[in-house]
Amino acid sequence: MRNLDMTTLRSFLTVADHGGVTRAATVLNLTQSAVSMQLKRLEELLDVALLDRSNRTIALTAAGEQLLGYARKIIQLNDELVGRLTDDQYEGELTLGVPHDIVYPMIPRVLKMFNSVFPRVKVILRSSSTIKLHEGLTKGEVDLILTTEETPRQGGETLAEIPLRWAGAVDGQIWKQRPLRVAFCSVCIFRPIALRKLNEAGIEWELALEADEDRSVEALISADLAVGALLESSIPPHQMAISHGGALPDLGIQQVNMYHGASRDLAQEQLADMLRQAYRGGAAPTLVRAG
Repeated sequence: MRNLDMTTLRSFLTVADHGGVTRAATVLNLTQSAVSMQLKRLEELLDVALLDRSNRTIALTAAGEQLLGYARKIIQLNDELVGRLTDDQYEGELTLGVPHDIVYPMIPRVLKMFNSVFPRVKVILRSSSTIKLHEGLTKGEVDLILTTEETPRQGGETLAEIPLRWAGAVDGQIWKQRPLRVAFCSVCIFRPIALRKLNEAGIEWELALEADEDRSVEALISADLAVGALLESSIPPHQMAISHGGALPDLGIQQVNMYHGASRDLAQEQLADMLRQAYRGGAAPTLVRAG
């Protein structure tokens, strides 16, 4: 009976998630030759080719695709078991701040993985605006935050870039009217961007609503009484990105940035690494345990 090695499985999974040996080596903190050797050992053990190396980019073979699902489950179970039986010293609370429009789909998956590895660390999720999250980080009220911004502030690390789009009701027509009726939450970081773009384009606008919370804004936009600005990935099903054909100014790209608080420990670093892998890899994160 042949036994699979956890290290080689983790290397294979990381290569698959990150699209190549170079990126996987960086994530695993190994040399490229070490990762390649582990992949070769895994292929020799199973006596199958797992990677198609005929092109410039590495792709999975049929056998590799089959192994991928099993490898992910095995690694997750391994990390969950090790986490349950060890890491007694990592207890307490960790507060993560995330803007409401990027909570899904990444954050639930990352928190589930983190809890399996650090079951004694209570994670408090704070959903708020980027402005308030920065304030909370400065005051020491949160340990780690994600933000949506045009450019990162000092100490920020960019995890992803997402287009900012004009959003309106499904099959709505209000965007054609002038002055353009817009609706934003009072602390929405997209508000000054959208209004600046409208002013630069010479488009008259009027504020249809200024609310302290997002539900009222969402209701007005969904009723085709105003338009707003949302990340392309966070537009709800009852709204749509407006296909305006150039009648409205382009809103550019927003960055998802990550910031650490003053104090950092292994648990926080692991959570940050899971977030980093989730956004950059676009797949379920692979845990890299210390030691």
